[in-house]
Amino acid sequence: MEVGQTKFHKSQHFERINNIPMLTEKSKPGIGGVPLPYTKPKRFPSLFARKVTELPAWLAFDKQVGIHNVSNLAIQNCDHYDTTVYDTLSCSTLQKEPVYPLYKRLCGPQGNCGQVWKISTGVLCFEAFFQESAPERLDYVYCIRKVKIFFFMEDGTIQVLEPTINNSGIPQGTLISRQQIPLPAPQNDDFYGVLDFNIGKEVELYGRVYKITNCDKYTRIFLNRIGVHVPDAISIPPDPYTLQRAKLSDSMALKRPKRSTDKLGQFLDFDRKVLRFYGYWDDRESLHGVLHEIELHYYLADDTVEIKENIQPNSGRDFCFMFLQRCKLPKVYEELPPLGYDDPHTVLNVLSTGFLKGRYLVDILNCGQQSVEHYKDSDLAIGAAINVFGRKIVLTDCDTFTKEYYATKYGLDDFTPLAHPKVDSFSPTAVLIKQGKRPLPPYNGYGTYEDSAANCRNLIPVPPHRDFNKFLNKDRQGLDSRILRFKAKLVSKSPADKDRQFIISYYLCDDTISVFENPLHNTGFIGGEFIKRTKIPKPGQDVYTSEPPEYFGPQDFYVGNTIILCGFEFILVDADEYVLRYMEINFQEFPKSNIILIMNKIREALMPVYKQFVCEFLKTDPHQIGKICYTKVSKVLKDIMGDNITQHELITLSRHYSAQCIKEPYAKESLRSIVHTEMKRFLFNQVERLHESFLQQDPDRKGYVSRDMAYAICRGAKLPVNKDLLNAILDKICKNEAGEIDYRDLLEFLDLKKIMTAASEPKNVQYDFTFLCKQEDSRTGPIDCKAFLKDLDLERQVVEESG
Repeated sequence: MEVGQTKFHKSQHFERINNIPMLTEKSKPGIGGVPLPYTKPKRFPSLFARKVTELPAWLAFDKQVGIHNVSNLAIQNCDHYDTTVYDTLSCSTLQKEPVYPLYKRLCGPQGNCGQVWKISTGVLCFEAFFQESAPERLDYVYCIRKVKIFFFMEDGTIQVLEPTINNSGIPQGTLISRQQIPLPAPQNDDFYGVLDFNIGKEVELYGRVYKITNCDKYTRIFLNRIGVHVPDAISIPPDPYTLQRAKLSDSMALKRPKRSTDKLGQFLDFDRKVLRFYGYWDDRESLHGVLHEIELHYYLADDTVEIKENIQPNSGRDFCFMFLQRCKLPKVYEELPPLGYDDPHTVLNVLSTGFLKGRYLVDILNCGQQSVEHYKDSDLAIGAAINVFGRKIVLTDCDTFTKEYYATKYGLDDFTPLAHPKVDSFSPTAVLIKQGKRPLPPYNGYGTYEDSAANCRNLIPVPPHRDFNKFLNKDRQGLDSRILRFKAKLVSKSPADKDRQFIISYYLCDDTISVFENPLHNTGFIGGEFIKRTKIPKPGQDVYTSEPPEYFGPQDFYVGNTIILCGFEFILVDADEYVLRYMEINFQEFPKSNIILIMNKIREALMPVYKQFVCEFLKTDPHQIGKICYTKVSKVLKDIMGDNITQHELITLSRHYSAQCIKEPYAKESLRSIVHTEMKRFLFNQVERLHESFLQQDPDRKGYVSRDMAYAICRGAKLPVNKDLLNAILDKICKNEAGEIDYRDLLEFLDLKKIMTAASEPKNVQYDFTFLCKQEDSRTGPIDCKAFLKDLDLERQVVEESG
């Protein structure tokens, strides 16, 4: 006991750090924390010519990475520590201040928790072995056991683990749990430290001697940086028992080898991916055999094959499209396999009575198992012939996914499909019946030809089939009527028929024609339907035959053409704007509206007389303003080309090179006066109803609705204007960028109270908005001669020929 000592308690071995009891000092303390007189000093001398760390081991070598929380109790006695914190890994000084003030600065003035810098993970790993005697064995007298020794620098504890070895016959795992291990006697008052472990050393832990042979990379670097030389790894002597077990295992045969293969990876990679091939099976050599068209599906997920047959309608065969259900297809087929053929195991006790809940005796060698080769994706290709249980199927084509798969995996690039064999040239022994076109009796004149043909082809009379695809593509769609209307005159020697006007309508959806006569005053003709809607054959054909007659088509209708309908000769003198625009848009179907063909025809005709044509052409433009009247251009071209150019082609030419702006028949104010007059005449007062209908269709109150909706609302409110006038009104109303109608402007246009207009003169407004009225036509306006001569491009050629 020292003089001035104030603490006389019995010192404990453990201190609680973060509520965990730990050994904080290596030496055993005495009364009042004073070391016992016979113990060694708790710190080793520095291996370098500098000061070493004075931090406690649990603080310097904590296993947590980064910042670690410590309790106030842990470093309450750190005032006397050295002022230098030394990093043993990087050989550099971390902090130049006392630890306790550093702790105070990091933890705060209360000091209830703290954060200090760490140095390393603090676990050293060594590989070692020890020799254990085996007196009970005759073939060997000892065995070598490999272990791993872990040294935790945070508290100086040691743990010894033995890796588990199969069939070792001894308990393995943790041999020594983590704890501080004292040195062997007579130094058992001290514990093992970090300097006691190195490669080549022998350490005695609780009476068992361990030979250290190797260490991990981190341990080697750590010991080298603290100045400890670490030798190279030494080999471990072989274990006689391990060698004997290895020799015995090599000589043993597997009792039940694992023959099943893992197909989960293939399923995950190729699920829902199917190769599709098209082919045929020719069975015409057999009695009543036919040529079968098949479709083969190869499932990449499990290498199975499925075959479906494409049976044509009215082929006289039962509809059963499944040719082969999904299964693995063997390459060689000789006979029907017995039961259990595809089972992976062979059962020996087949005569046993306890199959439900009994035991099975399986053949270990599996002598009865037969190796069957099945078709793979590499066996399938265009032109390949596969054996489907005795039936030869030839593959002729495949889909796009299959082509991409084979191009990616096998590098194939030739996927030319093969043609199916001809029915009448396969084999001379095959019974082939060539079904030609069924002859029909001559047409008897009752009904249409199609109606009579349908009754002849069927036992029970049925109506003729319509061309449904043509009906869908050419039928009316909204405001697009798909009806070609032409103005025609009747060619007759009677003076009374000279002024009669007809409207010929051609319906593109079913190739039918209807003719209406326009009623005129004081002509003596009532007008109305002249020829009802029907398909009209061309004249000059023998109708009463079995061959179908040739009907008028859309290409037969163009301005200037003469057609004979039901014995009446008509000349088409004009067409409405819709017809001209429709034919110009679909110029592939209407050669008379194809400007390219027209210019080629004109260029070919004018090439020999181009100089004369230019002289006549420029005479019509004496002021050289670049515009020539349509009538003069038409006369010049007619004089040169004659009947080689039609009136419809001239109209197409004038519309394409038109230099006139089309004037509208009525201005907005004139339309307003006409509409207000009609509203007053019919006592129309439903403007508020119109407003409510527009608000109902515009829940967001944007002020705009579509044109179709505005048209429907006005017609639903029974606005006293006809369709053509209503469309003219909607054309004058303000619109947004999307083409929607501003219904507020429309309501203001129809408001009788807000804007007072004068009554309009009595006019046939319905007639004025049709193409029959005498409006100024853009087709008779001037033509841009400069653009026409530039596209004609004959001047350069004439100059080259002259030169």
